[in-house]
Amino acid sequence: MAVASGLPPAYARSRPAMLRPRLYLLAAALLWSTAGAAVKLSTLSAYQIASGRSLIAALVLWLAFPAGRKRPSLRALGVAVAYAATVVLFIIANKLTTAANAIFLQDTAPLYVLLLSPLLLREKPSRGELMAAPIFLLGLSLFFLDQLQPGQLLGNGIALASGVAFALTILGLRAASSEGQVVLVWGNLLAGVSVLLPALGGPTPTVLDVGLLVFLGVFQLGLAYTLFNLGIRETPAVEASLLILLEPVLNPVWTFILAGERPGPWALVGGSIILLATAWRTVLGARSAGSPAQRTTAEQ
Repeated sequence: MAVASGLPPAYARSRPAMLRPRLYLLAAALLWSTAGAAVKLSTLSAYQIASGRSLIAALVLWLAFPAGRKRPSLRALGVAVAYAATVVLFIIANKLTTAANAIFLQDTAPLYVLLLSPLLLREKPSRGELMAAPIFLLGLSLFFLDQLQPGQLLGNGIALASGVAFALTILGLRAASSEGQVVLVWGNLLAGVSVLLPALGGPTPTVLDVGLLVFLGVFQLGLAYTLFNLGIRETPAVEASLLILLEPVLNPVWTFILAGERPGPWALVGGSIILLATAWRTVLGARSAGSPAQRTTAEQ
């Protein structure tokens, strides 16, 4: 089939290989998007949720990945700290403001990645990524235009700080790809321990709370970041940060369906823009990465 189409066999086989890491990133975003609904349904405090889900995720990842059990390097430890800040601050923000506000402000991360990627990773954004960034941001702005409300400054500020930490996590996992599993194990351990003391003073968990914590730790955090780590190895940081903006589209959808937090009409318009842009970047990124010219450049 490759000969009949005029393409070299290696090129014909490369497209699925280049598409796979981008699908990993989209799957991670899908799992991440369930956090808002789970947090809103839980009666536990933010500290209890943040500590419980991270400790569960650390245990699952420690059991699943022997390579993640070794002592981290200084670089990996720095990324683990950024990761821990990301996951803890995001849960706290969700308790203080709406799920839509929290996820929108956290997902300003692509802006910081776009600015820092050339400096920290020597990855210059492509023309397509530079063109896609304002489209994603337009979609995000419309998505939450009718939900940003005054009186939630503290929660919004914490969510914004989570976005900065998330950008540093993306850049760090890209730079320390060989230690990704170490970062995830130690990052979750740091996150769980860092808020364990205030978590001990929270309300008594119900059966639903325990089930939600297990889901958050195993799937929404542990499995999601495992998929993200697989995807970020072979996807430029800027493109990866744009692809995972699928999360803020779905997060308020699950929150509305399961917890009754209703998204506004602008959210439907913004969500459609982001979904279309995500599909565009996924396919275009796979094609450009698998093209003969791109491979030749990478080999030089």
